[in-house]
Amino acid sequence: MTPALSVAVLGAGYFAQFHYDGWARIEGVQLIGSADRDLACASATGLPAFADLADMLTADVPDILDIATPPPTHAVAISQAIAAGVGTIICQKPFCTSLDEARKTTAAARAAGATLVVHENFRFQPWYRVIKTALDAGKVGDVHQITFRLRTGDGQDPRAYLDRQPYFQTMPRLLVHETAVHWIDTFRYLLGDPTAVYADLRRMNPIIAGEDAGYLLFDHGPARALFDGNRLLDHDADNHRMTLGEALVEGTAGTLTLTGDGAVHFRAFGSRGGHVLLAAQDYPGFAGDCVHALQAHVVDAIRTGQAPENTAADYLTVREIEEAVYRSAEEGRKIQLPR
Repeated sequence: MTPALSVAVLGAGYFAQFHYDGWARIEGVQLIGSADRDLACASATGLPAFADLADMLTADVPDILDIATPPPTHAVAISQAIAAGVGTIICQKPFCTSLDEARKTTAAARAAGATLVVHENFRFQPWYRVIKTALDAGKVGDVHQITFRLRTGDGQDPRAYLDRQPYFQTMPRLLVHETAVHWIDTFRYLLGDPTAVYADLRRMNPIIAGEDAGYLLFDHGPARALFDGNRLLDHDADNHRMTLGEALVEGTAGTLTLTGDGAVHFRAFGSRGGHVLLAAQDYPGFAGDCVHALQAHVVDAIRTGQAPENTAADYLTVREIEEAVYRSAEEGRKIQLPR
């Protein structure tokens, strides 16, 4: 029998609940600890609880450390995990506080022989997996454009974000750094690395510090990918956090449509109507159970000795593109990206 992989989690805040739930549903995984500066929150997980990561790593070194805390904690936590001999570290996004810090942290993990993965889970949502399979099979022909319209509907009035993630109000960079990075990575997953970006960003709600609306236009060879984001407006869905918006993937042979309920439809070029490639359904966990899917992918990679998707080394490209997005918005011009 294959021995269980031990997992410890740093963080017990709002989003961490999906991490604990995801790990608990993976066969061959054993949760062995929770650390949070609020010991009561760590204790509420029902696991051995610690107020400090160092204490948790002293008690038992896990096979996997899952860091589910904000960026200012990332570099120190990863350094402590490396020093303790943790073999696989998963770090929540946004990854570190700056591109320079992300590069240094990634280099330190590589030098120590530790596998460092960024918890970027949107590419693991079932609808994007179905879309990727359709693109690889040539179902839409030559792709001309992918458009995603982010419409979370949670950014209006002075209480915006306070009920769930209040730190959103004070982030100097919000729409791109916290949210649009999901689609920078997803567009890369679907179309490969972009070669240029143009960005137009706005702050619509005056009570927040960062931007909450804008357009990002990416060149992916002859194709274009458009992220059209506005956190103040909504879309047609019972659960606005299922897909966070709607998407079109348009090609010479047809169009794929992602609706707010998580369904993917295909319509052949020149035809009316179409058929369903992925039906809407109820998922456990968050947004198509993508947290669990990423975790299961990492576990499978460990078991098979394969490199997981979204290693920190690969994710540095997302952070580099993010910086180019903000530079484009500041300078009002298209920015060419290094190949």
